[in-house]
Amino acid sequence: MPAADTRPLAIALMGPTASGKTQAAIDLATRWPAHLISVDSALVYRHLDIGSAKPDAATLARFPHELVNVTEPTQPYSAADFVRDALAAIERARDLGRLPILVGGTGLYFRALTQGLSDMPESSPDVRAALEQEQRESGLGVMHERLAALDPVAAARIHRNDPQRIVRALEVITLSGQPISALQGRRRPQLPVRLLKLIACPADRGVLHGRIALRFRQMLEQGLVDEVRHLRALPGIHADLPAMRAVGYRQAWEFLDGQFSESELADRGVFATRQLAKRQITWLRSEPDAFWLDSTAPSFLDNLIQRVDAALTHSD
Repeated sequence: MPAADTRPLAIALMGPTASGKTQAAIDLATRWPAHLISVDSALVYRHLDIGSAKPDAATLARFPHELVNVTEPTQPYSAADFVRDALAAIERARDLGRLPILVGGTGLYFRALTQGLSDMPESSPDVRAALEQEQRESGLGVMHERLAALDPVAAARIHRNDPQRIVRALEVITLSGQPISALQGRRRPQLPVRLLKLIACPADRGVLHGRIALRFRQMLEQGLVDEVRHLRALPGIHADLPAMRAVGYRQAWEFLDGQFSESELADRGVFATRQLAKRQITWLRSEPDAFWLDSTAPSFLDNLIQRVDAALTHSD
């Protein structure tokens, strides 16, 4: 019989974009002394406020989130950076006697935290710049074909239109001489906490799509295009930065480049966000030991509280 897991409890509140995760985390934080930790690859960047659906200043003042506004959009922020910072945040929560609640939808971050990091080489600015230049000259299709020849396992996992991951995979091969898929198989020790995995997601995908459309149009009304216009004026900002390739920001950038009309911007932004949600849900379905909760059900909050309460009682 396996030994009982005696690690302290932490909550992983996951879900696709626009599913209501942030509000759910805040609702939990009003009931228990919680320490909120963002798991969102867009929220780490300063100046990305509207398009990232970042909680406003008043909300962050009342319910502080760690790992929000931790770096400039010109600076790389990797899964390794996230794991380092998240583990430190979890330790601070434990020192304060608070319940760590990790909230967000970036699957790569959750997977790195829960399954460990591989022994990846540090990024090389020179190698990365050379690969990004090659990408601009040759196109993503050629780069993905090159990756498929060198690391077919990674190429099968990485979408042909994902420049960040394609370039990183080729960079790893260049620096280490080994395929990234092989290095990703080397895992590190387990977390210092026991995770209760809760997935907040509307059961009706049509409802989720409606939420996505409404929120993106609200972002446009709140000034998403002006936000991107301001970002474009900052030193060192360019379209190939991971921050600027985030959903919403990429489409607004292309609009400002004159690639399509303002009316088309909304359609493209909504479509890209729906595709993101689809990828997130696909990843979440593969997540073991997770409890799915319909975030649009009247009983959602009660069910969420009951799950957390039961887990805390079990921990005592």
